[in-house]
Amino acid sequence: MFLEQKGNKTQKKGWIEVVCGSMFSGKTEELIRRLKRAEFAKQKVEIFKPAIDIRYDDENVVSHVGTSIRSTPVPSSGNILLLANAVDVIGIDEAQFFDDELPEVCEKLANSGIRVIIAGLDMDFTGKPFGPIPDLLSKAEFVTKVHAICMHCGDLAQYSHRKTKNEELVLLGEIEEYEPLCRKCFNLATKR
Repeated sequence: MFLEQKGNKTQKKGWIEVVCGSMFSGKTEELIRRLKRAEFAKQKVEIFKPAIDIRYDDENVVSHVGTSIRSTPVPSSGNILLLANAVDVIGIDEAQFFDDELPEVCEKLANSGIRVIIAGLDMDFTGKPFGPIPDLLSKAEFVTKVHAICMHCGDLAQYSHRKTKNEELVLLGEIEEYEPLCRKCFNLATKR
């Protein structure tokens, strides 16, 4: 955490980091890595995830490869403000599932001197921007886009192709429902 001297007071400087990409690209793994480094540096860390995400665990944030870190499930982004007390770093996983207030919540946290690290899908299964992620990308000081490997051709993949016929925007799933695809394979699969 950077400190800034203002007169006789030392203030923490906060910022926003976004880790985005397709499913199976390592977003959560990168979020956990950054949060564990902050804990190692003796910083106070709190992690939040949307209450609807219970794929691997009701409470912990868990990556596809099984790495986990304790977290607090919350029903809305406003709860993060209520629960973020005396922390240096806040992690937020699956940010695309939060409400449209998340960017404002993250700005308030960063403005109060907290480092905010967010992980989420930047596009939905149709290839369109997903939830609050576009606004978060525009407000972030640091953006990391991670890629999976295309399941059809082996190139870099940035799309989360839904293999099932379900048209609901939010469908929690894994490798049975989704596969990462590159642009060309995604366009072929969706007949664009």
